Amino acid sequence: MAVPDRLSYPIHQRTLGNGLRVVVSPDHSVPLAAVNLWYDVGSRDERPGEYGWAHLFEHLMFSGSAHVASGEHLNTLQALGGSVNATTWFDRTNYFETLPVGALDLALWMEADRLATLPDHLDEASVDTQREVVKEEKRQRYDNVPYGDAMTHLAEMLVGPSHPYGHTTIGSMADLDAATAERAAVFFRNHYRPDNAVLTLVGDITPKDGFRRAEKAFGHLPSWNPKTRPPVSPLPPLDTVVARQVAGRVPVAATYFGWRLPVRDTWGFDACDLALSVLGGGQTSRLYRELVRNQQIATAAGASAVPLVGGTSFGIAQVRALPGQDAAEATEAALAEIDRLATDGPTDAEVARAKAQHAREWLAELARFDSRADLISTYATLHDDPERVNRKLDEVMSLTTDRVAEAASAFLRPDQRAQLDYQQEADDAAL
Repeated sequence: MAVPDRLSYPIHQRTLGNGLRVVVSPDHSVPLAAVNLWYDVGSRDERPGEYGWAHLFEHLMFSGSAHVASGEHLNTLQALGGSVNATTWFDRTNYFETLPVGALDLALWMEADRLATLPDHLDEASVDTQREVVKEEKRQRYDNVPYGDAMTHLAEMLVGPSHPYGHTTIGSMADLDAATAERAAVFFRNHYRPDNAVLTLVGDITPKDGFRRAEKAFGHLPSWNPKTRPPVSPLPPLDTVVARQVAGRVPVAATYFGWRLPVRDTWGFDACDLALSVLGGGQTSRLYRELVRNQQIATAAGASAVPLVGGTSFGIAQVRALPGQDAAEATEAALAEIDRLATDGPTDAEVARAKAQHAREWLAELARFDSRADLISTYATLHDDPERVNRKLDEVMSLTTDRVAEAASAFLRPDQRAQLDYQQEADDAAL
């Protein structure tokens, strides 16, 4: 595919008096606007006893504020033709809307209202309601689905449960049960502040208009309780194999591998990302081609990188056995492919395919207002550099095959892995 030499999405930024960073990227192709609000709080900021609270707050932010009733934020903007959602991750919580430009001021006012007043309107009924929603989500997406707890195990194995990344965003039932309106309000005031947020506007507006609207909605809000986050040193690769076995109700036996990678958006991480794409990124990858197609000893195989900003990222690979068989043969074959990549490196053609896939995905994300705004917020929040959305693709495309081989050798060796083996419970294996 043809890849542009340099992207040139317009980026205009300003910091309000209360510390809120505002980024405006005009695009007049359609009369829409994307509102993207990142708060620099994720599961890495949760203390013991609070695991799952960052995600709980994603839900509580829709429970009502001084001038907006519970559920009204979502329903009102959807009735005006907008889409509304929010997500939580290790490194952030984001809230976003895409809507007609005529509804932009309303969306900004609603976001500002809950930022200014939500903790004063939390009550036990709201916390109880949203807690049960989150607990049900945990049951349906993590506890009661095959392999749903894989990331929970791998995070603990890779960095240890006391590390900021040692637990996942869904949290624990016990910690969710411990949330009260009073404690939730404290959590909110510690993390939800104008100077701990980035507001990105993408769409049919001018920079001057975008800054004016942001100032009108948010400029009067104070900042409070300045946040400090202890620095986290990068962790070296594992110096041994860390293994764990889990018996569960899974359709087939499976093995997951995990590695410690460099921090996101460094050449080392990007090179590992390309190497993992060579290893397990789709049906042309080494794992899929060899284990699923050629040897026919696995039903699925794949690999990917998990970018994180707090010192250490993750690399993940997985293979699933044939029905009724254990995963030993597929696991050994996968380890042979991993060793071959770490020892011999990828070919030029494999790196070219990995780059092309990365470019397709990156350009597809930038083509949409909502995901473009989210990427701009990503680089503004995590790297203080929203302009990097225009340079990032070039950084990846400039990596040489030798660089990818160097990263694979340094970070993706079989003897540096965590290995999580899923075995079928006796009743399931007999089916």
